[in-house]
Amino acid sequence: MFARAGRSSCTRLLRTVHAPPVNTVSVRYTQTKTTPAPVPSQTRAAQQPKSWLTQQVESSPAAKKLFIGITNAFGYGSPKQIAGRRAFAMYEEICAVRPDAERDFWQQECLLPPTFQSWFTVTNLHIWLLTVRLRALPEPHGKAYIQALVDHYFIDIEDRIRAVLQPSSKPLEPYTFDTPFYVKPNSPDATSSTTPTDPTKSKKLGRAPDRIVTQQMKIFREQWAGLGLSFDLSLVQGDMEMAGAVWRNILGARGAGGISFHNSTSTKQFRRTVNLVGGEVVNVAKLDVAKEEMKDDGSGVHDFPPEESDKYLAYPELMLTIVSYVRRELVRLEAVSDEEIISGDIRKLAFGKVRP
Repeated sequence: MFARAGRSSCTRLLRTVHAPPVNTVSVRYTQTKTTPAPVPSQTRAAQQPKSWLTQQVESSPAAKKLFIGITNAFGYGSPKQIAGRRAFAMYEEICAVRPDAERDFWQQECLLPPTFQSWFTVTNLHIWLLTVRLRALPEPHGKAYIQALVDHYFIDIEDRIRAVLQPSSKPLEPYTFDTPFYVKPNSPDATSSTTPTDPTKSKKLGRAPDRIVTQQMKIFREQWAGLGLSFDLSLVQGDMEMAGAVWRNILGARGAGGISFHNSTSTKQFRRTVNLVGGEVVNVAKLDVAKEEMKDDGSGVHDFPPEESDKYLAYPELMLTIVSYVRRELVRLEAVSDEEIISGDIRKLAFGKVRP
C-alpha cells in the first residue's frame, strides 16, 4: 500500500516540490445551498497555509534543488513513486468525483439509493475504465499505475467504511474528500438531529471493529474483481454482454427472479439478490435463499413492488445509455497518449457526461 497522501506537512511538501506544472484537474460541481461540493485534498492543501519547511524550500532554488536530490536518493523520484503520486491525482480528481458530478443520473434515473454501496459501484465503474487504458502503458508503467490506482482506491474505501459504520466524534482528515452522495447514518450530526441531546446518555463514538471492517473490505474487493471480470468479458463478447454486466453490477440485477405485476398470481415477489460471497455466508448449502431474498438488507437495492413494475420499462434505455457511455469513453481514453498519462496534463483523462 502507498503511504496515505496529504496527512503530514512533509508529504504535502514532497508533492508540491515534485509536482509537474499541470497534473491536476479542477472539477465544477452542481450544488445546492444545503449540499456542499466535495473538495479534493489537493485543493484543500492549496487553501491551507504553508508550513515553515515548505516556505523555506520554495523560497530558495538551492534549497529546493538539495531537497529534491535528497528525496530522489531515497527513491521518491523513482518511476514507481511517480506512478503512485500521479495515480492518486487520477483516482481523486478523475474517478472518485464521478458519482457527485452526475448524482441526478445515478440516483434519480438509475434509482440507486444514497448509500456508500452506490458510491462504490459508480466509482468502481470509472476505476475499471481508467484501468483498461493504463494496461496499454509500456512496462513497467502499466503495472505500477494500475497497482497504485487500486491501492489508493481501497485505502479510501477503508476510510469511508469506518466513517459510515461508526464515525469518530473527532474524525480524521479524509483520505480524499467527504461527499454528499451517500448518507452516514451513524455520524454525530445525523444522530443529534434525530435524538434529543442528553450529556448523561451521550454515546461514545470510536473506531468501528476491525473484524467488521475487514469483512466489508473482502466484500468490496470481490465486487471490484467481479465488475472488472464481467466488463472485461464484454469487451470481447460485445454490447449484449456489456448490457448484462451493467444490469448486474450497476443496476443491482433488479428483476432477476421474475417481475411481479398487479394481476400476477404465479410470480413470486422477490425482494433482492442474495450475496453468497464476501464472508457473509459460511455454508451456502444451509442458506434458505427464499427466506433471505425477502429480507430488507438496508442496501436500498431491491426489486420493485407490483405497483411500481413500470419502472422496469426504463431499464433497456438505461443499459443502452451506460453501454454507449462506456464504449465512448474507452475510445476517448485510447486517444490519450502514453506521454500525456505519464507526465502530461491529466485533465485529458477526465470523463465526460453519461448523456452527452
